[in-house]
Amino acid sequence: MATDPLHQFRIEQIVPLHLAGHDVSFTNSSLYMVVAAVLVTGLLVAGTASRALVPGRLQSVAELLYEFVSGMVRDNAGAQARPYFPLVFSIFAFVLFGNMIGMIPGTFTFTSHIIVTFTLAALVFVFVTLVALIRHGFHFFSFFFPSGAPIALAPILIPIEIISYLMRPVSLSIRLFANMMAGHTMLKVFAGFTITMIGALGAVGWLAGAVPVAINVALIGFEIMVAFLQAYVFTILTCLYIRDAIELH
Repeated sequence: MATDPLHQFRIEQIVPLHLAGHDVSFTNSSLYMVVAAVLVTGLLVAGTASRALVPGRLQSVAELLYEFVSGMVRDNAGAQARPYFPLVFSIFAFVLFGNMIGMIPGTFTFTSHIIVTFTLAALVFVFVTLVALIRHGFHFFSFFFPSGAPIALAPILIPIEIISYLMRPVSLSIRLFANMMAGHTMLKVFAGFTITMIGALGAVGWLAGAVPVAINVALIGFEIMVAFLQAYVFTILTCLYIRDAIELH
């Protein structure tokens, strides 16, 4: 079972809990979500505690993270999206830390589960829709019929636009979940292959295993890059959706 590449995604109960007949147990996924939230909060609290003119390491990391997300919001959602910066920042930090924690052996990658990523995507979808409705009222529904399009095409364009809009949380969640799950599965398969080959070849295996070990190291580096890029893409798309809600493009 330990060599099963999918075993690492298994949800395990830590504190069994049941509420009104529903299983609401505290699991390994819940634990690492709490860990990610605590680490993000700890970094920001520790990094902004001194507010030194010459920043230390933690303050530099906190400021870098803040400026990076602030630039994403400004460049992709516009100045009017500034009030929504806390949400965007929280999503980016939570997903990034969740992805990076999952790179540590023996931990759990909660972003590799569709229920987690879909919940985040649904949160973004509902929030963006509410922003659009509050800002534009019933004019929001003009979003589903491109300006300048012939009225005769309305029966075709409107259903297409509605379906496209409703698919946003689906595509947003699947992209993150699929990439994290596939990447970790690949790492597990290659690591298992390396160990098996070394064990089968004996003393010669250590020399022959140098190549797959080097490949594993390269794959880990690649997966770390993917972990960052997926948090970045998720956040960029959130910014673009917010911009659509503000400007109705």
